[in-house]
Amino acid sequence: MSTLPSSMNSPQDSPADRTTLGTQIESAYSRIGVTSAHIGIVAMVLFGVFFDAIEQNAVGISGPVLRADWGLGGTEIGLLNTATFTAVALGRILAGVVMDRLGRRTLLGANLLVFAFGSLLCAVAPNYEVLVAARFLVGLGLGGEIAVAVIMLSEFFSARHRGTAVGLINVAAAGLGNMLAPLFGVIVFAIFTGEDRWRWLFGMLVLPALAVVFYRRSLPETPRYLAATGRIDEANTVINRLAQGKLRGILGSEEVYLDKTTLAADTAAPKVRWTEMFGARYRRSTLALGVAVCMSYAAQISMLTLIPIILTERGMSITSALWYTLVMQSGSLIGAVTAALIARKLPRKITLTAGASLGTAAALGFGFFATDIGLVLFFGALFNFSVIVLNTTIWLFAPEQYPTRIRGLATSVILAIGSLSGGLFPLIAGAVLDSSGVPAMFAVLTALFVVCAVAVQFPRETFGHPMPEDD
Repeated sequence: MSTLPSSMNSPQDSPADRTTLGTQIESAYSRIGVTSAHIGIVAMVLFGVFFDAIEQNAVGISGPVLRADWGLGGTEIGLLNTATFTAVALGRILAGVVMDRLGRRTLLGANLLVFAFGSLLCAVAPNYEVLVAARFLVGLGLGGEIAVAVIMLSEFFSARHRGTAVGLINVAAAGLGNMLAPLFGVIVFAIFTGEDRWRWLFGMLVLPALAVVFYRRSLPETPRYLAATGRIDEANTVINRLAQGKLRGILGSEEVYLDKTTLAADTAAPKVRWTEMFGARYRRSTLALGVAVCMSYAAQISMLTLIPIILTERGMSITSALWYTLVMQSGSLIGAVTAALIARKLPRKITLTAGASLGTAAALGFGFFATDIGLVLFFGALFNFSVIVLNTTIWLFAPEQYPTRIRGLATSVILAIGSLSGGLFPLIAGAVLDSSGVPAMFAVLTALFVVCAVAVQFPRETFGHPMPEDD
């Protein structure tokens, strides 16, 4: 077994000479780079969030059918998303509390099982009230899944690769998931006809969720969490698995990446106090990112929920509306890929400010200048591009503000605030759409982007810095 340099192992080292937990982990990750084990971890996480994204779009896709079959209005369709994303907010907070105490890995399988059961209940719902309750259950699973995914990928990679890794979550979710969700609807509605066809839309999402649970059985706990809770030997084993590209099976000779004698005294089980994220050290970041994510999620979910209704009310069939929605959702994929790539090149605040500015232009354009289908598609795609750049960068920016001790909870609370906003705001947007029309609705969405652009100026910049630890 290889050892660390003598300067790190010597018992005569003074505390001032010792390296911190954060420094040692960052050094190990930088030496390892990206291996096949990292790719396997990313794939296991992304498969789950991909199907989560399709589920998030299910209300918008089925909205016109539910409107025709059950006579639901824009406000009632909005309430379905309110139930979903209110539960997403609760699920994220619960996930944050649990993952900082019990670990990241444990929650991923449980979240998908809750999500699968909720989808099944949606498929067999006998009335609107049961459907609302089922969407709430789906939201609990969805919220925990995304929150844990963001934390896990941020903790498996070095500062150089972290932005791209976390950005890939939205490539799979808001990019591929959002873009292909309308195609999924087209296929389901083409195979299943009649007034119950929306039931098949929900029911078909159960099987892939169960398959992902099985696929993730070899997913390890993150070394950052293991080390922060005093399990240095386990953390070293996982880092060796990353280095050797082996998530399963017997490892070869193991290297000591983390010095147990240096770190053991500093790595007791973390004491998680939810109030710490609002203390003097982190209050500014927490509040600013909370406001920013509120604005971004409100704009995104309002668009996802109501755009199929807007298009069908302009005389399109449900199939045509979903195809046009797919074209507009291509902006989500491009936005997610763009955010993932530029995360290695640009500071977070610059990216967020640019995304909010483009969102402002897209909302104004869609509401007041989209007079033909070409402009509708252009401004719709630009709108989706902007919100996904914002969301992806916030998902990366938030975990970088906090140490491992509170990273899961603090990030989950921020994302939960966004989910709650995304759940409640479609009610407002739907009511404005019903009473005042499309221009008024997009004028409201424009204001959201303006507030977001201001809020993202306040957190501390983290570009290029190691993630803070509990030293």
